[in-house]
Amino acid sequence: MPVRLRFAPSPTGHLHLGNVRTALYNWLYARNKGGVFVLRIEDTDAERSQRRYENQLLNDLRWLGLDWDEGPDVNGPHGPYRQSDRSSLYRHFAERLLAEGKAYRCFCPPALLEEDRRQQMAAGQQPHYLGRCRDLSPGTVSRRLQAGEASTVRLRVRKGDVGFEDEVFGPISVDCSTIGDFILLRSDGSAQYNFAVVVDDTQMRISHVVRGEGHISNTHRQILIYESLGLDPPHFAHLSTILGKDGSKLSKRHGATSLDAFRSQGYLPQALLNYLALLGWSGLEEGKEIFQPAELVQAFSFQRVNRSPATFDLDKLNWINRSHLKLLEPDRLAQLIHPYLREAGWLPSHLDQATGEWLAQLAGAILKYLDRLDQSAEQCRVIFDFVPGRDLQQQEVAQILAEEGAWEVIGNLGKELAASGELQLEDYKQAIQAVKKTSGKKGKHLFHPIRVALTGRASGLELDKLVPILEAGKGLDLPVSVLGVRERVRAVLETKETGNR
Repeated sequence: MPVRLRFAPSPTGHLHLGNVRTALYNWLYARNKGGVFVLRIEDTDAERSQRRYENQLLNDLRWLGLDWDEGPDVNGPHGPYRQSDRSSLYRHFAERLLAEGKAYRCFCPPALLEEDRRQQMAAGQQPHYLGRCRDLSPGTVSRRLQAGEASTVRLRVRKGDVGFEDEVFGPISVDCSTIGDFILLRSDGSAQYNFAVVVDDTQMRISHVVRGEGHISNTHRQILIYESLGLDPPHFAHLSTILGKDGSKLSKRHGATSLDAFRSQGYLPQALLNYLALLGWSGLEEGKEIFQPAELVQAFSFQRVNRSPATFDLDKLNWINRSHLKLLEPDRLAQLIHPYLREAGWLPSHLDQATGEWLAQLAGAILKYLDRLDQSAEQCRVIFDFVPGRDLQQQEVAQILAEEGAWEVIGNLGKELAASGELQLEDYKQAIQAVKKTSGKKGKHLFHPIRVALTGRASGLELDKLVPILEAGKGLDLPVSVLGVRERVRAVLETKETGNR
């Protein structure tokens, strides 16, 4: 049987990390085996399902680079690929099971079922249907239906154990008496989750079902449905839960968990895939943690998927994202940080060649300080937002300027730079050496005041990288003017003079 896997999200909200990891593992295995990856939309929850969420999840999956061979937007031989368009198929199979006596009509009202459930839980029992309508005669069923009584369709669950061999957890079985006769079709004729999933997986020829371990109890019910239909079930692989650092299930209280949030913060799609792959899986090469998607495809197998829960570690994700950022060419990094600087009001929407080349230079300078792309604006603030009257009031800056000889260093630097023509990096370095000689200062007593004069800050970008960026930036046509080195030193000295009057 050809390898066919599916990812079947519900369009009731944004994709979160657990969903994405499930999609990733399905995609990796399908691509590793040269199989088919199917995207199916499980939108039977009519009240909560929204097409905008479906569009969002399709866009998010494409952004991640997870492509599919069959789905609602590409069609295929086993469609339709939205459950809301497959209702007649579910009713067809339910009628078949009713005709074969493998399912039956249940007329029990919801209030009675809820009372049964309450009593069973109070007695410490696993809630299950008591079978009141299991043995109704065909005539009784017919009369009650003709009278307009609402009914559901329940599966006639056999006695004994039901189990399966999980690709991750091994053999798992339960006693059918703990399950009870469960609903296939609701009273409004819509399919219950487990029934719809089995019908869909059967009709779409799914060979492997990969999903979270929270679905294990559903799997036992689904196998019973496969048995009733006389069909072989697919292979199952259940993935361990993702936990927060406090040991509880990952949720919003641990921070961002939706893919949309991570995307807006500036995580690279390949970095997210890399990190999520390692949340429950280990590669073949000991110690290797940075993978490109193609490497993940080649290495992936369920034999190396862990049973124990995985812990989400934001620091580890940041490290992996930083590692992938460092692999980018400067031009590509510039393209990625451009939207954040444009939003800050510092760059135009469209870059000419000179500005693009300058931005690539700037991107390379700030790269070592970035965990995420959304940090780029803050790292670039020193370039675009230099206000000595404000900046020199910062506590750390004021402490540097209060040190003996600090203003002498800045004053000497201003004199040395004034003597230069067009300022090149070598001119700047020669000016520093001259200041060092005339002031007698060295080390931090020399460079801290110089940094303050050029940036208005106590720490930040390497000055040897900053100087060429400032000089090149001051000639560009930008929404905010970039001050060059001389202009900055002059503005700082003027601020001192103004303050002393």
